[in-house]
Amino acid sequence: MRLIVTYLIGVIFGTGIAVAGMANPAKVLNFFDITGTWDPSLAFVMGGALAVTFVGYRLVLPKGVPLFDSTFTLPTSRVIDARLIGGAAIFGIGWGITGFCPGGALPALGTLLPEVWTFIAAMALGMVATSFVTEKKKKA
Repeated sequence: MRLIVTYLIGVIFGTGIAVAGMANPAKVLNFFDITGTWDPSLAFVMGGALAVTFVGYRLVLPKGVPLFDSTFTLPTSRVIDARLIGGAAIFGIGWGITGFCPGGALPALGTLLPEVWTFIAAMALGMVATSFVTEKKKKA
């Protein structure tokens, strides 16, 4: 049941991303082009996501446990360190250069465009490299 619910949530998310146009890198890049063809719609998508998250957390967290797990898995660290800042910077730079973020690129895989598959491959490679470096540091 958990797998089915996870799949359905992914379908809903991907559909929302596609309907909002966030799988289109040109739309995202136009958001960053404040002196040219600026498109503020990304801000509305982000605002809507924040509103849903805000309400969702207020409704769900007081229940104590999720429906399909024994505990909620939430971030516990509040440390702002070089790893967090570096990761955010790399994410932002990649998003600004390509117009893709993981949330928009995954639904765009269905377009079969080579640039989407290249982005996903580069993202996967970055994740593997980060995991490798992190493990090396733990052993050192």
